[in-house]
Order: sequence, then structure tokens, then C-alpha cells
Amino acid sequence: MGDLLWDDVAWLLDPADWGYLPDVFVEDTTTADWQAVLDLIRERGWAFEYAEGTAVLPLPRAEAVLSRSADAECPSLRVWPHPEVRAIFRFLGDEQIDFDVDVRELQGQERLDILCGFLTAIGRRLGRSVPLFPEGGGTEPLLGYDIAADRVRVLWSPPDRECAHKPGDIADPPGILGAHG
Repeated sequence: MGDLLWDDVAWLLDPADWGYLPDVFVEDTTTADWQAVLDLIRERGWAFEYAEGTAVLPLPRAEAVLSRSADAECPSLRVWPHPEVRAIFRFLGDEQIDFDVDVRELQGQERLDILCGFLTAIGRRLGRSVPLFPEGGGTEPLLGYDIAADRVRVLWSPPDRECAHKPGDIADPPGILGAHG
């Protein structure tokens, strides 16, 4: 069994509430960190597809991808840690590793375990936490690999039930729902 139970976190992977493509960010990275992730993908034997625009190409070294000209099209790397679970990495810069996952591919315990294993593998390789945010970024992560705990855990908890807001929501105007404590 994985780090999380589906019944406990299904609400965090509901596309109606959080969007279809939550964002995963590892901040303060370097070209060496990107290369470590590329090496991990190859070592694990995960299927992948590297593309620049519509051209599918062999996967280059991180240094080559990240040193492209500013006007070049942003490359993408699709990685399948499981045949039916995909992550899409975007090479926006060396200072941040970011990718999306599709929550429609992550429904149920088996798929959640795959996500947890994927986040854990990346976090352990980089020696960093790997948080997953609502689609569009948000300000608080929903769940992710926590380096201190060495496991994937829920990172966001709903505020007071009387005033339950999701990350990124705008607070209710005064008087709409009554006083908030």
C-alpha cells in the first residue's frame, strides 16, 4: 500500500474542484537537478517522449535543452511512470522543475500509489520536497512528497468548516455568510 489512501484524498484529486492538470513545482533547482531527473527517467525505464514543437526528438542532456535561445519553442517531455499515467514536464528554466499530471488518470488507489511513487522517486533523487498545487499554481500545495517525512502526505487542510475555502479562493464579502471566527 502507498503513502495515502484513496478514500482519504479523493477530494484533493477531484477535477471539478481543483482542475484537470494540477501543477508540480520543485523550486530553486539547477541544470544538474534537471539532469538528475532525466537520468532517473532513463534508469527507471519509464516511457517518455521529448518534443520541440511538433518534432519528436531524442532526449538531449539538460544543459542542451536549457541553453536554447530565448525565442525557441519551449520543449516538453512526456513521461509515463505507468502506461496510463502521464506527467508533462516543461523546460521553462533551470531554476524550477515543473510538470503537470492529469487527475483523470489518477482516480483510484492503484493510480494514487503510482503518483506517490513518482513524486517520491523525484524527491529522493533531488533531496527535496515535491509539492502538487491546484491547476494554475495556487498558493498552497494540496499534497506532495515531503522530504522531512520521506513520504507523500496531504499538505493542505481545509479551514474551519463554517468558512471552508479552497486555496486561491477569494474570501466571501462581509455579511454574505455571516461572521467568520
